[in-house]
Amino acid sequence: MVAEPKIENDNASVELLERARSALGTVCDPEIPVLTIEDLGVLRDVSITENECVHVVITPTYSGCPAMNTISMDIETALNKVGIDKVKVELVLSPAWTTDWMSEEGRQKLLEYGIAPPAKGGTTASLFGKPEIACPQCGSKNTEKLAEFGSTACKALYRCKACLEPFDYFKCL
Repeated sequence: MVAEPKIENDNASVELLERARSALGTVCDPEIPVLTIEDLGVLRDVSITENECVHVVITPTYSGCPAMNTISMDIETALNKVGIDKVKVELVLSPAWTTDWMSEEGRQKLLEYGIAPPAKGGTTASLFGKPEIACPQCGSKNTEKLAEFGSTACKALYRCKACLEPFDYFKCL
């Protein structure tokens, strides 16, 4: 897809872009409300087109993610609240989202929320090819997978054998 030309070196556009980025920094993931779409890496690009429209590019965590419509509406609402009415939200599937796009701050927020964050680089395999997932409650790696899917499709359900607490693990993709 060909994007509309961007305005460069225009103070009004720079201010508009800064306002848009600030507003977008408040948009949370509806399934994991402690993460912003920026933390999650779903927010891919923000630009200003020639006609002063804010163009936002987002990529879903997976192609069938049911939260994308809500995220799109939340983006428009956040921008409207700061006086930005010309908005285009574009959903881009390629390149595919990866957990490597998550920020370190986002990973820490997941852990504090009780969800085991994905390993950086998508590698969680131990010597025998089984993932070593640390419990977000006690830190033990003596855990077991109960189900491939947890509260959402991008998480698996685990249980800690040390503290016996169940927890979600955000899968590496």
